[in-house]
Amino acid sequence: MDTSFHAVAISKNVYWVGAIDWNMRNFHGYATQRGSTYNAYLILGKEPILIDTVKEQFFEEMMQRIESVIDPQKIEYIVSNHAEMDHSGSLVKAIAVVKPKKVYASTMGIKALNKQLGNDLKLDSVKNGESLTLGNVNLKFIETRMLHWPDSMFTYYEEDGVLFSQDGFGMHLASMQRFSDEIDKTVLMHEVRKYYANIILPYSSVVQGLLNNLPKLDLKIRVIAPDHGPVWRKEEEVKWILDLYSSLVKQEKVKKAIIIYDTMWGSTDKMARAISDGLYSVGYDVKLMALDANNRSDIVLEVMDAEILLVGSPTINNGVFPSLADVLSYLKGLKPIGLRGQAFGSFGWSGEAVSIIKQSLEEMKVELVGESLRFQYVPTEEELTQCYAFGVKVGESI
Repeated sequence: MDTSFHAVAISKNVYWVGAIDWNMRNFHGYATQRGSTYNAYLILGKEPILIDTVKEQFFEEMMQRIESVIDPQKIEYIVSNHAEMDHSGSLVKAIAVVKPKKVYASTMGIKALNKQLGNDLKLDSVKNGESLTLGNVNLKFIETRMLHWPDSMFTYYEEDGVLFSQDGFGMHLASMQRFSDEIDKTVLMHEVRKYYANIILPYSSVVQGLLNNLPKLDLKIRVIAPDHGPVWRKEEEVKWILDLYSSLVKQEKVKKAIIIYDTMWGSTDKMARAISDGLYSVGYDVKLMALDANNRSDIVLEVMDAEILLVGSPTINNGVFPSLADVLSYLKGLKPIGLRGQAFGSFGWSGEAVSIIKQSLEEMKVELVGESLRFQYVPTEEELTQCYAFGVKVGESI
């Protein structure tokens, strides 16, 4: 059959039949400069099985990839590992075309899918640890609640040793290369860490539980197939991503300080630069991240392994700059740990921004070092010297 899109074999009996979103640049406020993929997989057993679907507008691309291998109506079962719409958006259309015998999801998945897609879906639930034999295919289901939705689960295909890991072990990366071993490791490292920081970070305790539990399940994992990004198909690649997650879950720190700030007429910028010199003088790798040049998702990536977080803002309308309010709210939700820090800023007459930032840092459980710093209008040379000393003091507190 002639098609524009073709499936890619990822193991003896499994094909990737997903879609590539080259142009996606924003995922719930997370900047995705390299686009993404929505990965769906086809198991070619005696009774073919579709694992997940794709975002609704990519339905035809998925169907053409399936058609390059088999007639879609030969698919007997669909498994929905995750109800989020970038994976379930095409489910209703797929059911209408395929007419499967059964559609499987976790108990929580059924609730979410019915709420999102309509209560007339006929879905069968599978429990944590449950195994099913479908034709000559043996599947095992592993609930991964809150990794990163309540419905999330992994599906393990025994015969080929494939772990379908939905949003675990993935990344936002559009690429014609379907396998991690075909992509530059520096790109993989950056995108895995960025994905973890922006999506998985607040659920690190769940990840740790999963990593502790996987060896007990005695799964012979040869391939990890996530719902975003490339497939991990080689033994050393599977080990690399599992080891990386084992490191990320600990949020191990390096001697790094992040200064995030915005500025109105340049005064807070002057303060940030002087503070950065003070931190550098006591051995810190310092990154100044002005909010007119840095996205919130890049900031949280840097914050994840930093020891120090300093936040600066001028006062506007008795509050913080809107860009700072946005980033602080985003960081608070992602729950980074192990940070020390403080607030600073400039003001014209009322000066509330610094105290508001301090409160936000306390709510984030950032350990405050010394006293905050604020100066009126344009900082003098003497005041900039105090900024330098402020950076030294914060750096020496560790």
